[in-house]
Amino acid sequence: MDPQTHILAQILAPVRLTSIVDVGANPIDGDPPYKAMLAAGLCEVVGFEPQAEALAKLEKMAGPHERYLPYVLADGTERMLHVCELEGMTSLLVPDPAHLALFNLFPTWGTVKEQIPVATKRLDDIAEVTQMDFLKMDVQGAEREVLAHGRTKLRDTVVIQTEVSFVPLYRDQPSFGDMDLALRDLGFLPHGVTGTKIWPLSPMVVAGQPNRGIRQLLETDMVYVRDFTRPANMSAEQWKHLALIAHYCYGSFDLALKAIVSLIELGAVPADTGRRYIASLPSGKPA
Repeated sequence: MDPQTHILAQILAPVRLTSIVDVGANPIDGDPPYKAMLAAGLCEVVGFEPQAEALAKLEKMAGPHERYLPYVLADGTERMLHVCELEGMTSLLVPDPAHLALFNLFPTWGTVKEQIPVATKRLDDIAEVTQMDFLKMDVQGAEREVLAHGRTKLRDTVVIQTEVSFVPLYRDQPSFGDMDLALRDLGFLPHGVTGTKIWPLSPMVVAGQPNRGIRQLLETDMVYVRDFTRPANMSAEQWKHLALIAHYCYGSFDLALKAIVSLIELGAVPADTGRRYIASLPSGKPA
């Protein structure tokens, strides 16, 4: 990230680094959306990853603004972690054989090879999380439980990225519609999608590729943001962190500008801040 891209952070001058909480931090699906922001020293991350091998990798690569913990987040009770053949399918929930059978490869990937008793923790009880501007979740069906037991810490949160399933693969897993209602109830609106997966329905195989989808939606990561319809819906500091996350994590320049306009209306930044931001955007970006 070159010096030019630091301009927004310099313009807004938040009182602290953006605080990010990553629940299920194992980066099996690629780099997290905050990678560039972290590399630029603009945020700090507290991540949770209960699988020992994945946790060790995260700790080995961690920079000065990263901390990773082995906690399993849910409702605070004793639970069973179902370790599956495919590492990324390990879950507190039990895989549903009937739904797995709908898709190529998943009956094998979702086979439970080990069950490990775990003591789960409630997000609201995690002392290591003192601020949470951005919550990212990928916990294979337990996302709604994390939200339900993190309402106090979520009061200041401005962005949530969560995996959602269109065809649930686990028993009692909330659907996309369930998650959408839960997030709207918490005061968030949908903003975007990233990493959408389509998957072939069994037994169709296209060009010898069993994972080459045609139309069927399987899952995606949905990005939700705190209700941005009125400046009074957030504090000045919340608007600043929303602008930073929108810009640096998602390239959502319109949302970042909306946050800046709200800050101007609140009298928290100078009146020319929007103009300065637009002028800072790289060539070819919206103006």
